[in-house]
Amino acid sequence: MTRKPKRKPPLPPTPSPEPYPDHPFPSPAQCLAVRDALLAFHGFPDEFAPFRRLRLGLGGSPEDADDPPLPPPTVLDGLVTTLLSQNTTEVISRRAFDSLKAAFPTWDQVVDEEGKRLEDAIRCGGLAATKAARIRAMLRGVRERRGKICLEYLRDLSVDEVKTELSQFKGIGPKTVACVLMFYLQKDDFPVDTHVLRITKSIGWVPATASREKAYLHLNSKIPDDLKFDLNCLFVTHGKLCQSCAKKRPENHGLEFCVPPSKLWLHRRKDETIAKRVDWTASRLSCMVSG
Repeated sequence: MTRKPKRKPPLPPTPSPEPYPDHPFPSPAQCLAVRDALLAFHGFPDEFAPFRRLRLGLGGSPEDADDPPLPPPTVLDGLVTTLLSQNTTEVISRRAFDSLKAAFPTWDQVVDEEGKRLEDAIRCGGLAATKAARIRAMLRGVRERRGKICLEYLRDLSVDEVKTELSQFKGIGPKTVACVLMFYLQKDDFPVDTHVLRITKSIGWVPATASREKAYLHLNSKIPDDLKFDLNCLFVTHGKLCQSCAKKRPENHGLEFCVPPSKLWLHRRKDETIAKRVDWTASRLSCMVSG
């Protein structure tokens, strides 16, 4: 008698990339309202303007600049710059990158050098030993896999393919990958730093207990692609100003402290509403933008 083959147990369901499927916020309308309100108050931040021009195909320099337009940064330069920016400010990380490039005209020299010149070159950026090891290991890995140290091929890959390529290197996490995608590859992605996490929790876009990784997954699934870049840059800029708001010192930057329950108000003047009131369940904003 022939035995019937045992039935294979059903495969477990594929986990959803959305960690909060029952959390409905933000809606596209909410994203647009907040983007427009912050843009009306801050204008577009100067520090991110070159990247915005690149996304619009206008080059990295303003049209009225006297000097010839700057070439767009390479993907590899962008990745190293982002690695150097970990746990420090943009100004200091830029200084460390310029020092690195002055000490090592080519990336091959960085890989082949066996001493501590790389550490010394980036010491001003902090965590020099850790960052030097990660940068050198990444560069070596690229050369071994590709035959040369260049990441321009990433421009032809999808967002998921870029994530797969970059995530194989130690020290390159979701935030670093997302920054490279958004700033240096002009892809639609939404990095989550401390400013973005704090603000999106405050206004109820992510649960109060959300980790940075889960907030990243949730916000990328909810925020429309055409709003991700502007919203992210404006949140980062607003978050820097909100350091004073958190201390209830609005005189430092003109932001008025306020905690309205379940509502987001963003307006410029008392007699001029920029964004309509948007109701959330259990949402709140720790500052009201006014001027």
